[in-house]
Amino acid sequence: MDQEQLAICQWLDNNQHRAVKLLQKLVEQPSTQGNEASAQAIVLEKCRQIGLEIDIWEPGGKKLKSHRHFYSTRSNFKESPNIAAVLKGSGGGKSLIFNGHIDVVPEGDLEQWDREPFFPKLENGNVYGRGTSDMKGGNVSMLMALEAISRCQTSIKGDIIFQSVIEEESGGAGTLDAILRGWEADAAIIPEPTNMKIFPKQQGSMWFKVIVHGKSAHGGTRYEGVSAIEKAMMVMNHIRELEKVRNDRITDPLYASTPIPIPINIGKITGGNWPSSVPDRVILEGRCGVAPNEQMEEVQQEMQEYLERLAGFDPWFADHPAELQWYGARWLPNELEPDHLLIDCLVQSFKEVTGEQPVMEASPWGTDAGMISAAGSIPSIVFGPGITETAHHPNEYIPVKNVIQAAKVMALFALKWCRTSKGESN
Repeated sequence: MDQEQLAICQWLDNNQHRAVKLLQKLVEQPSTQGNEASAQAIVLEKCRQIGLEIDIWEPGGKKLKSHRHFYSTRSNFKESPNIAAVLKGSGGGKSLIFNGHIDVVPEGDLEQWDREPFFPKLENGNVYGRGTSDMKGGNVSMLMALEAISRCQTSIKGDIIFQSVIEEESGGAGTLDAILRGWEADAAIIPEPTNMKIFPKQQGSMWFKVIVHGKSAHGGTRYEGVSAIEKAMMVMNHIRELEKVRNDRITDPLYASTPIPIPINIGKITGGNWPSSVPDRVILEGRCGVAPNEQMEEVQQEMQEYLERLAGFDPWFADHPAELQWYGARWLPNELEPDHLLIDCLVQSFKEVTGEQPVMEASPWGTDAGMISAAGSIPSIVFGPGITETAHHPNEYIPVKNVIQAAKVMALFALKWCRTSKGESN
């Protein structure tokens, strides 16, 4: 490292306590869907302290809702603001987006938590609480990186645009609206919980429903009916076979350590209305993974055709086909070319900070990188300090050392990228 880089890293080490305090303040705000405003107020104040140029707004409008990549479980985003804040460069360099989502998933069953989910505790070098890893810890890393660059009076040519967005957990409408508002750049980094690994590729996903039909009858003469539950079990086994077929095609070495690169998960089953009746309808709801190089429409067609084959195994499905519907949220896949300058800059910065070669993998879940890439044509990469295994889980936590280490990597990465001339090829 040169003296400039060392100064930034030293500043971050000296201000670790401020990073912890900021993270705790953010986690104290239960920013589940529709409740993001209080957490965004903390982000807003931090951006003001750093001296960033700030834009805050509530997403919405016809332009957003008519966009082909718009998916959300909400009808409006009132009192759920987005924030974009800019550290201006001197000009002529590549610009960069630091994109993080402020929304968190609900805490779930409190009995499974050892601590209160929204009363963050610092214990043994870890901060515990809902949203620590996914992904308020990553947001703190970005904000601390920006503050270090600013406080150390480090010069950059390209702008750094920090985005704190809503709706990532429901499909990325917040990030889409930021793009439509004009917040674009030459590259983006998203600090999802990667365990400090670099994800140049990510799977996408879509929610679906399968409606399975039966024939109602009295439970005492169930042989006169056709149980939709029993037929649904056949459908589920058939979908599991499709999952195997789809995953057998994955040969990408970045998925080598992932047992099921693109899972098809059944997450909800609804059916029947009386214990003494044969159920005539079951609804299966699930999530279908999409490989980085796949198109959503191709995946939809493959599942439709696969379900139609059920009639060849059971004549019931010839006259009563399983109905496939696609609904709700979806996340777009994304991939970067292996030799992209964005990857090279991030790898170099990681090695300078840690002295080690980073682990490269493909993301096991969707992120806003897919939206940024597809809707904004912006090269995007995922790298963050959180613990993948604790995201959406009880007792979620993040190591403080990872938050600071990620901040160092992001700061050095931003210097490299934003000092690269605008016209330099990727």
